[in-house]
Amino acid sequence: MRLLVGGLRGIAGAGLRFALPPRCPGCGVITPDMHQFCLDCWSALDFLGDPQCARCGAPFEVDPGPGALCGGCHADPPAFDSMRAAVAYGPIARALALKLKYGRRPGIAHTVAAQLRRHLPEGELRLVVPVPLHRWRIWTRGYNQSALMARAVVRGTGHLLALDALVRTRATPSLRGLGPDQRAKAVRGAFAVRDRGAVKGRAVLLVDDVYTTGATADACARALRRAGASRVDLICWARVVRDEDVAR
Repeated sequence: MRLLVGGLRGIAGAGLRFALPPRCPGCGVITPDMHQFCLDCWSALDFLGDPQCARCGAPFEVDPGPGALCGGCHADPPAFDSMRAAVAYGPIARALALKLKYGRRPGIAHTVAAQLRRHLPEGELRLVVPVPLHRWRIWTRGYNQSALMARAVVRGTGHLLALDALVRTRATPSLRGLGPDQRAKAVRGAFAVRDRGAVKGRAVLLVDDVYTTGATADACARALRRAGASRVDLICWARVVRDEDVAR
């Protein structure tokens, strides 16, 4: 019976793949497997890694050695302990972020999570917290893209998912087109921890889709720090590397 059921499932799966073949999340061409990029889109992605700033993850052209910080983090350290992004913000990375955020394509969260897992911090298990949306934004959009990413990232890892640990206490304007100072002002004091007891003394892993100037992540990290988090690390799908991409 088990063999029969397994065979029927295999036939059904093959039929579904024939009718709805897996497609590249970047451009939509048919690919061999789900969540797999075509060669052109994969080649166009700029994957990030060492050498990079130990704090904000900004890429270095030359390796200054372990623990080195960029000039920005020396001058004005962020509230979080570290940030790592899977890719640099560019046309393909932007397309995936927009499909996940506005295109009602929740499956993109699993595509993104596969790349984020290589940046999961080693050592103790973390409390994984998505950057929250205001309730009005969730009602209009239907979901929080960062929460979908966080759920996909923790699957099978042992990390503890806390979707509602952090809340956005007031609606904030769209940050698109705003400069760093304007962004920081717009989100200042906009986040709070729902259950301080769940956060106190815990290492938190914050999850977001795109890191632009760091204003939102910094505001979230400050709220988590005030609630007693022992450290706050951030992972995101893409980060802006070039200044001209900030306003996009």
